[in-house]
Amino acid sequence: MASVTIPLFSFLLFIAAVACVSFCDGNSNVVCIESEREALLKLKNDLIDPSNRLSSWVEGGDCCKWVGVACHNLTAHVHQLHLAAPFPPTDDYFAPVAEWEAYEQSTLGGTINPSLLQLKHLTSLDLRSNNFSSIQIPDFFGLLGSLTYLNLSQAQFKGTIPHNIGNLSKLQYLDLGGISFWRRKSGRDQWDMEAKSLEWVSGLSSLQYLDLGGVDLNKATDWLQVTFNLPSLLELHLSDCNLKGPTQYYLVNMSFLEVVDLSYNFLNSSIPNSLYSLKHLKSLDLSYNEFHGRLPTSLEHLCNLKEMDLSYNQIDQNISEILQSLSNCSLDCLESLNMEYNHLSGHLTDQLGQFKSLVHLSLALNRISGPIPLSIGELSSLKFFDVSRNQLNGTFPPSLGQLANLETLSIEQNLLEGVVSETYFSNLTKLTQLMASGNTLRFQPNSSWVPSFQCEIIELGQWHLGPKFPGWLKVQRNLSFLDISHAGISDVVLAWFWNLSSKFEYVDLSSNDMIGVISYMNVRTVVDLSSNRFTGPLPRVLPTLEYLILSNNSFSGSLVEFVCNSSESRNMRFLDISTNVLFGEIPDCWNQWQELMILNLGNNNLTGEIPSSLAYTNLVELNLQNNSMFGELPSTLRNCSRLVILDLSENNFNGSVPAWMGHKLSNLVVLRLRSNNFDGHVPHKICALQSLQNLDLAHNNISGAIPKCFSNFSAMTIKYKTSNYLDREGFGFYGKLVYLSALLVLKGREDEYSSTLRLVTSLDLSANSLIGEIPKELGALTGLRSLNLSWNLLTGNISDKIGNMELVESLDLSVNLLHGGIPTSFSNLNFLNHFNVSYNNLTGQIPTSTQLQSFDNFSYMPNHLCGPPVSKTCITKGVPTDGGDSEESNGRSKVNGFYVSIVVGFVMGFYGVVAPLFFIRSWRHAYYQKLDYIGRKLYVFWATMGR
Repeated sequence: MASVTIPLFSFLLFIAAVACVSFCDGNSNVVCIESEREALLKLKNDLIDPSNRLSSWVEGGDCCKWVGVACHNLTAHVHQLHLAAPFPPTDDYFAPVAEWEAYEQSTLGGTINPSLLQLKHLTSLDLRSNNFSSIQIPDFFGLLGSLTYLNLSQAQFKGTIPHNIGNLSKLQYLDLGGISFWRRKSGRDQWDMEAKSLEWVSGLSSLQYLDLGGVDLNKATDWLQVTFNLPSLLELHLSDCNLKGPTQYYLVNMSFLEVVDLSYNFLNSSIPNSLYSLKHLKSLDLSYNEFHGRLPTSLEHLCNLKEMDLSYNQIDQNISEILQSLSNCSLDCLESLNMEYNHLSGHLTDQLGQFKSLVHLSLALNRISGPIPLSIGELSSLKFFDVSRNQLNGTFPPSLGQLANLETLSIEQNLLEGVVSETYFSNLTKLTQLMASGNTLRFQPNSSWVPSFQCEIIELGQWHLGPKFPGWLKVQRNLSFLDISHAGISDVVLAWFWNLSSKFEYVDLSSNDMIGVISYMNVRTVVDLSSNRFTGPLPRVLPTLEYLILSNNSFSGSLVEFVCNSSESRNMRFLDISTNVLFGEIPDCWNQWQELMILNLGNNNLTGEIPSSLAYTNLVELNLQNNSMFGELPSTLRNCSRLVILDLSENNFNGSVPAWMGHKLSNLVVLRLRSNNFDGHVPHKICALQSLQNLDLAHNNISGAIPKCFSNFSAMTIKYKTSNYLDREGFGFYGKLVYLSALLVLKGREDEYSSTLRLVTSLDLSANSLIGEIPKELGALTGLRSLNLSWNLLTGNISDKIGNMELVESLDLSVNLLHGGIPTSFSNLNFLNHFNVSYNNLTGQIPTSTQLQSFDNFSYMPNHLCGPPVSKTCITKGVPTDGGDSEESNGRSKVNGFYVSIVVGFVMGFYGVVAPLFFIRSWRHAYYQKLDYIGRKLYVFWATMGR
């Protein structure tokens, strides 16, 4: 987004502030008045000054030479007081902690002494960017009648704005805004300051600049009437003020208004046609609202408009119509147009080339189609061009290469195709950001090509750049962000690449066919090398690295050197080394990894027990799936109270399922312990896991009854989930997002779920030694999508309550000792697409249901069921249900007798072989271990052949 134009008045104020610096440095020859010096000392005594910024304010000193104080050259009266702190770090998400600590040390706090009223000639007061979070704006500020400039922005005052500020009739500049910065940084939904009415603003008849950004004006229903009727107002900033409703009127009296900023609110009307009255409007920012419909035709009358930001609204219009409307007047002055994230459609026309003054153009995240017009090359002033995430097609236009001033080019996630020539970039000497991933473009310049640009960001993911590694990157010394994933590269990554730039923040080489050994990576924040063929030991990384993804490679060796070789604290938050050939034990030295939130070591050859030092981390996901680890689950794991996903499946862990999980791991959403050697009963305390959505204890040696308290899994009772803990655990970096993910076995198939994981609910207790009846209480889990109780020793009838699970898609009760009929309530299971009750002792008619009749015979055999889809016809009082004659019935009886003999023989043979698996545990364990052994052998063979 381009910066807002600074009007002449603001510029003059800035010059005045700069002039103040000379006073503050003692260049004035006047000596301050004693009463005013004493007033300033009282002010200092009540302030908290952690960095001693006011050290020059001492008893007996010349206050005109004090830091932040400016005296009038002739009268010696203090007339300017500039105590603003340095601005906070501009990047509140990625700024180093040291920068924040330095800033916080430089802020003033405490209270403001009323002695300020003794400075009767004070015209300018600047307290911005300080920390007065414990107090409100003092009421006595309204008595500083000489003020023409008052700036309290980002000073963190709380409470209601005092109405008597409206008494400052000489005030020309009032800025209480920017407070929303702190609200957004902390993620809070509440505003720190509010104004229930803006009637007091009407008294500021000299006001030219008003900024109330971040002040809650939801109750100030008069904001439109008051602010748009100030006779001298040139700039109005009401960003993030919780404004709601339409804005259809009150613009007609503001013909001299130059800047309007109503961004980050909830305004939900069409954009008012009365805009035509703002003849002098230079900057209009209505972004992040709910404006809808079409733009008013009055836009063509805004002949002084330089900047217009309507991004993140719901404007639904053809882009060619908008360009036509703007072109009627604004060809010579429009410098910035931002309409990203709306519902714009249609094609970009050659008319675009008429906006000769355009510097900033963003139309990203719309539905614009067609090619990029060749006339784009006529925008000689263009520095920023973003049409990403649209439906643009055609080729990469060579005329883009004519934009000699272009600094940012973003065309990612479109449908562009064809070949890009190196000559297209020959004139782009100022290019610093090239973002073009997600297109089907081919770029293979001459091996000796040297780009004319030095980029900080290069995104060419999904381009065809291979098979050689792009040698032209060797001259890019300013790179901080590089994405060449899915680029068809099957070459060695040489050592020069990792020493290419000292500014590397993000490197994504994933999903290529790259090979080689990597010993060291000089990247500060993010590295993704997944799905390649890198070999050798794990590389050394910087302690600042936060995200490291090395999955699906052939890294080998021990974890000891990687985990334990540094005494420095690690910043690592996301570590995925799954599906490699690592071996040995997981080392017990995670004490320096306290920021770690996601650890995935699945699909390796790791052994040993879970190390106790993992308790020092901040884990949200722990995945050790498919290794050879053993032992009981350590009690130290209970200290990982933030765990959302715990996957220890396909190992050799033993002992009982710990009861402390139900109390200590209360955030668990996914718990996978399948294919281990756990025994004992399912602890009832596990039922306290209110957030649990997926419980998988299959293929263990667990015995006893299914706890009735499973009905307490409240997350499995919610039918339609809107949001949950998983939505808050997406990890963002530089516009990318990594979700928590989990492997789940549903419908007999194991799949990975990530962004949709929050929608999945499953309960799998199959292949254990569970006895007793299926608790009717399970019917309370009405949000369940998958239930698997197969291969157990369950007896009794199937509860009619199971039919309450109306959303269930997969239901497997096969290979048990169940008897009775299939409940008629199963007819309600309209989403069922995987169903199996085979190998039980069920009788009676299969309930009539579109879903139940859609499964084949194997879902029901060899029970004693009748009716479609099985071949056996149900008999009522000796009369066939299909009403055939007696001869046909006798024939059918003989045929059925033949089938009965087959079934009886099958059942006898089946129970002669399978029944011992139920009742003789050693046989069953040996059988499962043999199957597991064969499965692992096949997996190793497949994996070896794949590589």
